[in-house]
Amino acid sequence: MYKGKKVIAVLPAYNAALTLEKTYKEIPFDLVDEVILCDDASKDNTSDLAREIGIEHVITHQTNKGYGGNQKSLYNKALELGGDIVIMLHPDYQYTPKLIPAMVNIIGDELYPVVLGSRILGKGALAGGMPLYKYIANRALTLTQNLLINYKLSEYHTGYRAFSREVLESINFNANSDDFVFDNEMLSQIIYAGFHIAEVTCPTKYFEEASSINFARSSKYGLGVLRVSVSHLLQRIGLGRFRIYEQPQKHA
Repeated sequence: MYKGKKVIAVLPAYNAALTLEKTYKEIPFDLVDEVILCDDASKDNTSDLAREIGIEHVITHQTNKGYGGNQKSLYNKALELGGDIVIMLHPDYQYTPKLIPAMVNIIGDELYPVVLGSRILGKGALAGGMPLYKYIANRALTLTQNLLINYKLSEYHTGYRAFSREVLESINFNANSDDFVFDNEMLSQIIYAGFHIAEVTCPTKYFEEASSINFARSSKYGLGVLRVSVSHLLQRIGLGRFRIYEQPQKHA
């Protein structure tokens, strides 16, 4: 708990058995009340290992629902369990759990309702192993998004995120894509709804066991990001209406 607020960490997992325990052991359980892992039909023993190391809430998809579909299961479960602050932490150890206290403090003290762990703030992205083509694409897409969405972030593509309950209940994340572009749709919804976003510097770590998408998937993702940004612009200036910006049904 943090100042009476329940803190839940959610872990979207796919073939994460090699790095899951290392990630889990670094979670600060003096702040984090519960952990939820969603195994998106892994081919390894991710679900079994999650239970063995003590994760109480393990969701196992029998068929692969995609990165976005995984997050939908996690956020819905976190809201069902009464989470007030929800942190998405990848179990592939690409993002350090040691930033959780900073992210919880920012939301718990009501400074910002959303916090992103940015790999781009500072100069550590390339030094941490981010492939050059991904770095260039990240910078180009982020510049385009800032212009179209009329906001300013150092990057829209980090997978390290924390949200207040109010934010998750105010956006229609269940209407989003089940693919990787889910992340960008979610940020677009948050900005359109008028919430402000904080960023904290996050060390970049790329290594063999860390999950990453290939060039073809990255290209598809980039086109999806541009689609979301144009949709946001059209919605904002009144020239379009898109379902993802509709009000969601409230969770009980």
